[in-house]
Amino acid sequence: MDHKRRLRDLSVSLAEHRIGYLLITHLPNVRYLCGFTGSAGVLLLGGTEPVFFTDGRYTAQAQAEVQGARVVIEAKSPLVAVAAWLKQSRRSGVLGIEGEHLTVAAEARLRATLPKRLRLRAVSGMVERQRMVKDAAEIERLRRAVKLGSSLFLPAVRTIRPGVPESVVAAKIEYAARRAGAEAMAFTTIVAGGVRSALPHGHASPAPLPSQGFVVLDFGVILRGYCSDMTRTVVVGRVTSRQREWYAAVLEAQLAGIASVRTGATADDVDNVTRKVLKKNKLAKYFTHSTGHGVGLEIHEAPRLAAGQEEVLKPGMVITIEPGIYVPGQGGIRIEDMVVVTETGCEILTTGTKELIAI
Repeated sequence: MDHKRRLRDLSVSLAEHRIGYLLITHLPNVRYLCGFTGSAGVLLLGGTEPVFFTDGRYTAQAQAEVQGARVVIEAKSPLVAVAAWLKQSRRSGVLGIEGEHLTVAAEARLRATLPKRLRLRAVSGMVERQRMVKDAAEIERLRRAVKLGSSLFLPAVRTIRPGVPESVVAAKIEYAARRAGAEAMAFTTIVAGGVRSALPHGHASPAPLPSQGFVVLDFGVILRGYCSDMTRTVVVGRVTSRQREWYAAVLEAQLAGIASVRTGATADDVDNVTRKVLKKNKLAKYFTHSTGHGVGLEIHEAPRLAAGQEEVLKPGMVITIEPGIYVPGQGGIRIEDMVVVTETGCEILTTGTKELIAI
């Protein structure tokens, strides 16, 4: 990972936003900019060089991982340490903080400690906008994470039987992921059967799978820091004609969404395509979430593919396409792939069948 280039690019943005210093406290942003993977550290940009602050627990780790920044180890908390360091600095002006990630209490402590010559200004999305477009090394890590995640689907299907608790299916997915080399799951695994499949985020429960109905499986892994995310829906028992129609409509919407992904399209464009297909099939009112989102160091990143979102897709963005329908009291369907935007369209990263599987 070219952390030095990322730091240089962000430093250019500081001048454009008239910010003297920028304090990075959101750990995924810290990792993106300098490589640190621990759980306590802050990064300060501005001055003569970037400075990374952490405590003694991470001395060896910071020295091994941090690139492009001077490492400062303090006994006090990193936030207190950076405030003390800034007190000794003679510079005045604006200190940018990540307003969406710094707690009110932490901001108050910072204000109380800083010299009056430094004014705090909450900034939003400076690092996140840079993270939206992945470089080649990131795309390769994402590709491998998606490959590992995709490999879990068919073994999971073999565990699905009427009466098996949803939590058992989830446990088998997670155990297989760890055995395959995953660092962790990217989010709480979703296994939702029967009427519970109508819950878009139906986390696996002790409920037994029904003898008839949809089962939604939504899971992802973290591999070398990068996330995967996929969803498939299967049917337990005899497949009704209505279930086939609903599934075909969602699959048509998902494939249309993928086909619409291209450089220059907006997030709204892609969302609109999937909704038009479901509207044609009189199912649009059951689609209750956005069409997709970015994926990277975090499972949900910019851009968000939803109505009114005007972000223009660019080569290197990695996004999900995941339309679904959720009919209360009956069941739900979601189909999700991860794709990377290219100059001519997109590359589908997720593998595995999307044909309706009946068990």
